[in-house]
Parts: sequence; structure tokens; C-alpha cells
Amino acid sequence: MRSNSSLPHAASSRSLNVITAALLLSVSAAASAALAPSTLTRDNGAPVGDNQNSQTAGPTGPTLLQDAHLLQKLQRFDRERVPERVVHARGTGAHGVFTVSDDISDLSRAKVFTMGSQTPVFVRFSAVIHGSHSPETLRDPRGFATKFYTTEGNWDLVGNNLPVFFIRDAMKFPDMVHSLKPAPDTNLQDPNRFFDFFSQTPEATHMLTRLYTDYGIPKNYRTMDGNGVHAYKFINAAGQYSYVKFHWKSQQGEHNLTGAQAAKIQSTDFNHATRDLISAINKGDFPKWDLFVQVLKPEQLASFDFDALDATKIWPGLPERKIGTMTLNRNPGNIFQETEQSAFAPSNVVPGIETSEDRLLQGRLFSYADTQSYRIGANALQLPINRPRNQVVSNNQDGSMNAGMRTGSINYEPSRLSGVSQDEAFKSSALPLVGSTQQARITKTLNFRQAGEYYRSLTATEKKNLISNLAGDLGQVTHQDTLYAMLSFFQKADPEYGRSISAAVSADPIRVAREAAALRE
Repeated sequence: MRSNSSLPHAASSRSLNVITAALLLSVSAAASAALAPSTLTRDNGAPVGDNQNSQTAGPTGPTLLQDAHLLQKLQRFDRERVPERVVHARGTGAHGVFTVSDDISDLSRAKVFTMGSQTPVFVRFSAVIHGSHSPETLRDPRGFATKFYTTEGNWDLVGNNLPVFFIRDAMKFPDMVHSLKPAPDTNLQDPNRFFDFFSQTPEATHMLTRLYTDYGIPKNYRTMDGNGVHAYKFINAAGQYSYVKFHWKSQQGEHNLTGAQAAKIQSTDFNHATRDLISAINKGDFPKWDLFVQVLKPEQLASFDFDALDATKIWPGLPERKIGTMTLNRNPGNIFQETEQSAFAPSNVVPGIETSEDRLLQGRLFSYADTQSYRIGANALQLPINRPRNQVVSNNQDGSMNAGMRTGSINYEPSRLSGVSQDEAFKSSALPLVGSTQQARITKTLNFRQAGEYYRSLTATEKKNLISNLAGDLGQVTHQDTLYAMLSFFQKADPEYGRSISAAVSADPIRVAREAAALRE
């Protein structure tokens, strides 16, 4: 039994702890006060000089690995959720086959495009922002990720149903998602937060315009298109490269839901899109998509009055070339093992397909593979759903849940003993570079024109629904500078568009017109 003589000493210790804690709090408060208004810093406390633009090799070159701030933002962002995906948490998937119908050996040497060949695929459809148990009727871009199990390794074509994106630089990606996710203090999604971000991100005007049409709520996964969004490169046998954009065109046609239709479905079934896909495949009504590409030669890039590698832009008027058709014909046997453990990354390419200098894509090359390694584990690609069909010969080793069959003493290269070596036939294409390293936005932004062109392409009913959908969220914005900045973006895109949405939220049209006139493309 403890002696009572210890009680005064314990009380004294508690008093000392209270005093120490109080002193620490006062020092912390003083330090916080000294820093206000604060300068944005990295996690090591170093101030950030540019939080809007990644470091690049000149105005047209790729993003640099030395950009520690960019890497840290993406690394920390990738590790915010365990184990649910940070984005694309709500999804469903199916197996199928891709059949090639056109010889494109003039463009790419990739064996997946061999005329008449059939390649097994796994597709995961998803919503982007909302959680794993959210209704499938919410307004949100839809993910369309396809894993091709080619004879040369796995190729992941990771895209969305809409052909453009909100931002053009990966530096903005964690901030954009934070603004769209529920607020950290209330756990509620709030238009005041995401329009605060977008009101200072004018390049988002195009994507927002598309998202707030009825295309922002596809009827189901079978009746929506898919787009690679980014430009990629095709490399032919001669080593020549072309820039390409991918488009999955649904043979079922594109069909969407109005806000009223979505609300009615949500009241009875918040899994309607997953249920529709599973039911169709079980009945033998196998959905199909045709794969098309647009092609640009490198010398054509400069002919555009916007940056053709900007993910907020489409390539208008450029013809599409059909490559083949994908058919989904088998549902997963286990959702967790297949759909949820599937790991997609745009860095998973094969010979004949490469990534472009698109700044957003450059960040995704790191972020997607990194988040899958964190979410599932370092050996995620050894799982059956992610495992290549061809043999993997790699010196990567060990790690959690390693199921590989590595044997022998040679785990390095070069080696005279292993019989394994590199093959220079598969070296990457050469990209000419000029200029110096920099952190600056692209020069040809053209933030508003394509949004206006898209608005004018809509029918009267589609325009009416767009204004109604957009006003429903924009009308909740209480900060007047944020509200008028957004309205000026839409006015700059198209005067009728701006006037219509301004009237819908009872804004001052004179102020909107004045702020729009001050904007530059």
C-alpha cells in the first residue's frame, strides 16, 4: 500500500505541470501573435515564395523534381486519409476486353494497339469529391479509369467524364480538393469555401460551366463518356512522337439527370449507378465504349492561341480517329479485392505511350503512384487486380506484404552475374528544351473563351438548367468580392451567360460588367 506521505509531492508535481503548461501556452500564443499576419510556409517553417506555379524547365518544359514545396504538398495531401481514397472514394468496377479496329502503327509502337488484338481490361468508375458511401446522384465529375493488361506491362488510362479540369498546375491540386471537401470545422461542404478558391482561379471557368450543366450528374456509368483530359504522347517505331488526347465514346449514348430527377432517384436509391452497371452485365447487356484519339504534331503546338497542353482546354475542331472498342462483360467477384484494391496511376505507361509536359499531369505522375503506395502498400502492384500479365523483372524488394518470388543473391544492376540488363530500344523520346528554370504561370492562359464557346453550344433548355444549377450554389455565397469575381468570370466568358446568372442571384449587373471588362484572357 502506498504511503500517504507521497500525496503532497504528487500534488506539488501536478502544480508544476500546470504552471509549465501555462507558460508553454503563453509562449505559443506570443509566437503566434508575432507571426500574424502569417506567411505561408513549408512544414519545416521555410517561407513559400510561390504557391500557384510549379518550377519548370523553361516556359514549355516539364516540372522539376527539385521543387520541394510541390512534392511536400502532394506527399502530405496523399497521406490525409486512411484507407479511403482521398479522391475518387465512391466507385464501382468491371472487367472486360479492348479490341483494336484500326492500325495506328504510324503513330505508336505500343503492342496494345496491334490490329485485331484483344487486351483484358479493368475499369473503375467513380465520383471525385464525396466519400465512399455518398449518393451517386450528387453533382461531381465522374472518374473513368481503365487498366489495360498488355503484353508489355500495365497501362493505366486515368480520366474523367468531362474533357477538361479545374486547374492547370499540380501545385493547386491539394488546395482545390480541400476547398471542395467538407470544411474541417463543420464537416459540411460549403459553396462559400470552394467559390472562394475558384474566384481566384479563373482557369476553372470552363470546367465549372460544364460541371453545372446536366453533364455534372450522369444518368449512370454506362451512359457517360470518358476523357483522358491530359495530352499524352504516342511514339512510333522510328522514335517520332505526336501529342494525343483520348476519348471514350459510349455506345449507349450520353444521358444525364436534371437536379429534380437526381433528387427523386436519391430518395429511393443512392446506389443507382452501381446497381445499373452490375445489373446490365449480369443480364448480358454488356456496355461498350469506342476509343478515339485526337493527334497533334509537335510543330502544331505553337499554332494555337492557347497552351495546347493546358488541362483546362479542349482541342476544338481537331478530328478524332477511332482506335478500337472496349466491352465490359464481367462483374468483380469481390469488391474489396478487385474494385477497392485496384490502383491506377498515369505514370503506368508502356513503350509507345508517354506523358506530355502538361503541368497538372506532371504532378499526377508522382501523386497517384505515391498515394496508392501509401493507401494499399509498397507492394500494391503485386495484388492480383494490379499485377501485370507479363513477368516483372525488378530489383525493388521487401516491404510490407511482399508476395513476390524474388530469389538469388543479385539484387542490383548492372551485374555480369544476373543476365539481366536494360534495353536501349525502350529509352524515352527526346524533348528539346530551352530557357531557364522558373516558377510562373503559362503565358497563353485564355481562361474564358472556351467556357463561352461551350455555353453558346448548349440548347435553350441546357442553358436554363445550367443557370438554375449554378445559382443554387452560387446564391449561397455571402462574401461579395467572391460572388462578383465569379460572376465577372461568367460574364467574360459570354455576356448572356453572365447576365443570366447575375439575375438569378439578384446581383448588380453594372458591377458585374465593370469587373468583367477589367479581366484579361
